[in-house]
Amino acid sequence: MAGQKLAKLKLRRARPQDAARLAELSGQLGYPAGAAQMKERLKSLRPAAQHAAIVAELTGKGVIGWIHVSVDPLLEVESRAEVNGLVVAEGNRSAGAGWALLEAAERWAKAHGCKQMSVRSNVVRERAHEFYERHGYEHYKTQKAFRKRLKELRPAQP
Repeated sequence: MAGQKLAKLKLRRARPQDAARLAELSGQLGYPAGAAQMKERLKSLRPAAQHAAIVAELTGKGVIGWIHVSVDPLLEVESRAEVNGLVVAEGNRSAGAGWALLEAAERWAKAHGCKQMSVRSNVVRERAHEFYERHGYEHYKTQKAFRKRLKELRPAQP
């Protein structure tokens, strides 16, 4: 069955008209977003040479997954690509779409001069960890992530 599903799978770059579905899938990943918000996020992935948003489309079902990969020049190490997000719709997992999306991202990274790929995955996503390890990724570091909400800038006082 998985082979049949994969045979009907098409990978392509994400388009603005995919925004509602990408937002829905982002919610399944744990990052809720609205369609308008996702459309703006897609538009902000510039320059195209540094970002790729790729969708997996299944005949008769539409978009069932997406991956966002980017490359940034770094001072501390040579440029590497990073998977910023990968999700396959519930009910379509373990049929090969995630694997195909990850391979597409790796091909994109190689074409953009990267020799390494990295991915960060929440410690509670054990199934995802196993997926990445099956695909040849190695756990090399555990770290804490910090975030700060930035306040609006006020005009400077004279």
